[in-house]
Amino acid sequence: MREEIKELFPELQEIHDAGLREKVIDVWEDAIKTGGWEPVDLTKIPFTLLAGDTKMMYLEHIRACCRMCVAIEKVLNEAWGDRMPIHHDHLVAGSLLADVGKMIEYVKKDGQVVKGTRGDHLRHPFSGVGLCWKHGLPDEVMHIVATHSKEGNHVQRTPESLIFHHADFVDFDIACALGKK
Repeated sequence: MREEIKELFPELQEIHDAGLREKVIDVWEDAIKTGGWEPVDLTKIPFTLLAGDTKMMYLEHIRACCRMCVAIEKVLNEAWGDRMPIHHDHLVAGSLLADVGKMIEYVKKDGQVVKGTRGDHLRHPFSGVGLCWKHGLPDEVMHIVATHSKEGNHVQRTPESLIFHHADFVDFDIACALGKK
Protein backbone atom coordinates (compact mmCIF):
# COMPACT_ATOMS: atom_id res chain seq x y z
CA MET A 1 0.00 0.00 0.00
CA ARG A 2 2.90 2.38 0.71
CA GLU A 3 3.94 2.43 -2.96
CA GLU A 4 0.36 3.17 -4.02
CA ILE A 5 0.23 6.08 -1.56
CA LYS A 6 3.51 7.45 -2.92
CA GLU A 7 2.09 7.25 -6.46
CA LEU A 8 -1.15 8.99 -5.45
CA PHE A 9 0.73 11.81 -3.70
CA PRO A 10 3.77 12.88 -5.76
CA GLU A 11 3.81 16.02 -3.58
CA LEU A 12 5.32 13.86 -0.82
CA GLN A 13 8.64 14.52 -2.56
CA GLU A 14 8.27 18.18 -1.54
CA ILE A 15 8.96 17.08 2.06
CA HIS A 16 12.73 17.23 2.44
CA ASP A 17 12.86 15.44 5.81
CA ALA A 18 12.68 11.73 4.91
CA GLY A 19 11.50 10.79 8.41
CA LEU A 20 8.61 13.25 8.26
CA ARG A 21 7.72 12.04 4.76
CA GLU A 22 7.54 8.44 6.02
CA LYS A 23 5.32 9.47 8.93
CA VAL A 24 2.91 11.18 6.51
CA ILE A 25 2.74 7.93 4.53
CA ASP A 26 2.20 6.00 7.79
CA VAL A 27 -0.78 8.21 8.66
CA TRP A 28 -2.33 7.76 5.23
CA GLU A 29 -1.85 4.00 5.34
CA ASP A 30 -3.46 3.81 8.79
CA ALA A 31 -6.38 6.06 7.78
CA ILE A 32 -7.13 4.09 4.63
CA LYS A 33 -7.06 0.77 6.49
CA THR A 34 -9.03 2.07 9.50
CA GLY A 35 -11.73 3.52 7.28
CA GLY A 36 -12.05 0.33 5.25
CA TRP A 37 -10.93 1.97 2.00
CA GLU A 38 -8.49 1.09 -0.74
CA PRO A 39 -5.94 3.64 -2.03
CA VAL A 40 -7.75 3.86 -5.39
CA ASP A 41 -10.89 5.01 -3.55
CA LEU A 42 -9.23 8.38 -2.95
CA THR A 43 -9.80 9.12 -6.65
CA LYS A 44 -13.53 8.34 -6.41
CA ILE A 45 -14.58 10.06 -3.18
CA PRO A 46 -15.99 13.60 -3.42
CA PHE A 47 -13.76 15.97 -1.52
CA THR A 48 -16.72 17.40 0.37
CA LEU A 49 -20.27 16.28 1.04
CA LEU A 50 -21.37 19.87 1.68
CA ALA A 51 -21.20 21.35 -1.83
CA GLY A 52 -23.89 19.55 -3.77
CA ASP A 53 -23.06 17.73 -6.98
CA THR A 54 -19.54 18.70 -7.97
CA LYS A 55 -16.97 16.71 -9.87
CA MET A 56 -14.17 17.72 -7.49
CA MET A 57 -12.65 14.57 -6.00
CA TYR A 58 -10.92 14.07 -2.66
CA LEU A 59 -7.44 13.27 -4.00
CA GLU A 60 -7.58 16.13 -6.50
CA HIS A 61 -8.52 18.52 -3.70
CA ILE A 62 -5.68 17.42 -1.43
CA ARG A 63 -3.11 17.67 -4.19
CA ALA A 64 -4.44 21.01 -5.46
CA CYS A 65 -4.35 22.52 -1.96
CA CYS A 66 -0.81 21.28 -1.41
CA ARG A 67 0.33 22.85 -4.68
CA MET A 68 -1.49 26.10 -3.83
CA CYS A 69 0.29 26.16 -0.48
CA VAL A 70 3.70 25.72 -2.10
CA ALA A 71 2.87 28.48 -4.62
CA ILE A 72 1.71 30.85 -1.86
CA GLU A 73 4.86 30.09 0.13
CA LYS A 74 6.99 30.92 -2.93
CA VAL A 75 5.25 34.26 -3.47
CA LEU A 76 5.52 35.18 0.20
CA ASN A 77 9.21 34.25 0.27
CA GLU A 78 9.84 36.36 -2.83
CA ALA A 79 7.92 39.31 -1.38
CA TRP A 80 9.03 39.18 2.25
CA GLY A 81 12.13 36.98 2.42
CA ASP A 82 13.23 36.11 5.95
CA ARG A 83 10.61 38.44 7.42
CA MET A 84 8.02 35.79 6.55
CA PRO A 85 9.39 32.57 8.06
CA ILE A 86 7.51 29.55 6.76
CA HIS A 87 8.50 25.97 7.56
CA HIS A 88 8.21 24.30 4.17
CA ASP A 89 8.12 20.68 5.35
CA HIS A 90 5.49 21.39 8.00
CA LEU A 91 3.37 23.27 5.45
CA VAL A 92 3.51 20.44 2.92
CA ALA A 93 2.97 17.66 5.48
CA GLY A 94 0.06 19.56 7.03
CA SER A 95 -1.52 20.23 3.66
CA LEU A 96 -1.30 16.55 2.73
CA LEU A 97 -2.80 15.48 6.08
CA ALA A 98 -5.42 18.16 6.80
CA ASP A 99 -8.25 16.05 5.36
CA VAL A 100 -6.89 12.58 6.22
CA GLY A 101 -9.59 12.25 8.90
CA LYS A 102 -12.22 12.09 6.15
CA MET A 103 -11.10 8.48 5.66
CA ILE A 104 -12.74 7.87 9.05
CA GLU A 105 -15.49 10.50 8.85
CA TYR A 106 -16.85 9.12 5.56
CA VAL A 107 -18.17 5.61 4.85
CA LYS A 108 -19.45 3.73 1.82
CA LYS A 109 -23.17 2.93 2.10
CA ASP A 110 -25.31 1.53 -0.70
CA GLY A 111 -22.75 2.61 -3.28
CA GLN A 112 -22.64 6.18 -1.96
CA VAL A 113 -20.09 8.04 0.14
CA VAL A 114 -21.81 9.48 3.22
CA LYS A 115 -20.87 10.76 6.64
CA GLY A 116 -20.64 7.81 9.01
CA THR A 117 -21.38 7.44 12.69
CA ARG A 118 -17.82 8.42 13.58
CA GLY A 119 -18.27 11.52 11.47
CA ASP A 120 -21.38 12.40 13.45
CA HIS A 121 -19.26 12.49 16.60
CA LEU A 122 -15.87 13.73 15.36
CA ARG A 123 -15.25 15.87 12.32
CA HIS A 124 -12.14 15.14 10.27
CA PRO A 125 -9.87 17.74 11.93
CA PHE A 126 -10.23 15.83 15.21
CA SER A 127 -9.81 12.33 13.82
CA GLY A 128 -6.97 13.60 11.63
CA VAL A 129 -5.09 14.93 14.65
CA GLY A 130 -5.66 11.61 16.41
CA LEU A 131 -4.08 9.74 13.52
CA CYS A 132 -1.18 12.19 13.37
CA TRP A 133 -0.61 11.94 17.13
CA LYS A 134 -0.58 8.15 16.92
CA HIS A 135 2.21 8.30 14.34
CA GLY A 136 4.33 10.95 16.04
CA LEU A 137 3.82 13.89 13.70
CA PRO A 138 5.22 17.21 14.98
CA ASP A 139 2.87 19.52 16.87
CA GLU A 140 3.29 22.11 14.12
CA VAL A 141 1.83 19.69 11.56
CA MET A 142 -0.99 18.63 13.87
CA HIS A 143 -1.78 22.33 14.38
CA ILE A 144 -2.43 22.68 10.63
CA VAL A 145 -4.71 19.62 10.68
CA ALA A 146 -6.54 20.82 13.80
CA THR A 147 -7.05 24.43 12.76
CA HIS A 148 -7.59 24.25 9.00
CA SER A 149 -11.38 24.37 9.17
CA LYS A 150 -13.92 26.17 11.32
CA GLU A 151 -12.47 24.46 14.40
CA GLY A 152 -9.50 26.79 14.10
CA ASN A 153 -11.50 30.01 14.13
CA HIS A 154 -10.97 30.46 17.87
CA VAL A 155 -7.21 29.96 18.09
CA GLN A 156 -4.15 31.77 16.80
CA ARG A 157 -3.18 30.01 13.58
CA THR A 158 0.47 29.72 12.58
CA PRO A 159 1.55 31.14 9.21
CA GLU A 160 1.54 27.61 7.78
CA SER A 161 -1.99 26.99 9.07
CA LEU A 162 -3.20 30.31 7.67
CA ILE A 163 -1.78 29.46 4.25
CA PHE A 164 -3.46 26.06 4.21
CA HIS A 165 -6.75 27.39 5.62
CA HIS A 166 -7.08 29.88 2.78
CA ALA A 167 -5.97 27.44 0.06
CA ASP A 168 -8.51 24.92 1.38
CA PHE A 169 -11.33 27.44 1.29
CA VAL A 170 -10.47 28.53 -2.25
CA ASP A 171 -11.34 24.98 -3.32
CA PHE A 172 -14.28 24.61 -0.92
CA ASP A 173 -15.94 27.92 -1.82
CA ILE A 174 -15.55 27.23 -5.55
CA ALA A 175 -16.97 23.70 -5.07
CA CYS A 176 -19.98 25.20 -3.26
CA ALA A 177 -20.50 27.75 -6.03
CA LEU A 178 -20.30 25.10 -8.73
CA GLY A 179 -22.49 22.67 -6.81
CA LYS A 180 -25.34 25.17 -6.67
CA LYS A 181 -25.52 25.70 -10.43
